[in-house]
Amino acid sequence: MPPLPTPRPSASAPSSAGGARRDVVGSPPVPVTGTDVYEWAPGGFFLVHHVDVTVGDRPVRAIEIIGERDPASGAFIARAYDNDGNVTIMHATIDADGVWTFSGRGDVAPAARPGADATEAVRSTLTVSADGASMTARWERSDDGLVWEPWMNMTFTRL
Repeated sequence: MPPLPTPRPSASAPSSAGGARRDVVGSPPVPVTGTDVYEWAPGGFFLVHHVDVTVGDRPVRAIEIIGERDPASGAFIARAYDNDGNVTIMHATIDADGVWTFSGRGDVAPAARPGADATEAVRSTLTVSADGASMTARWERSDDGLVWEPWMNMTFTRL
């Protein structure tokens, strides 16, 4: 597993988030709008992600800390704390092309869940553009951990 990327001053630039959540394929999308800020914690060992978005008409504020290593898998642990008191944990990997993949249990992103019940698992693939000016996130969920369905697609643009 490669180390976290080397901190760059530009890594702390805010970005606008826009996208949609689909509860059921074919249903109308629920808009997701707001801002996300990624910045390095002092020392450059941990990435701090500030979330300030609205999912439909529900405000979501969260802070996520990424960078602790999971000794069992070697993945980075991402712990998020939100404005409803939820704490969720995901595991992140970075491939050779710099694509981030986050995976976690179905309790992740409770504001975006399609109802009271969590699915078995969720995953997200984040791809940063070559010029660093934008990023896409493709979220999927699974009821059994085997068959995956689209959940949310988001685009982030550096401000």
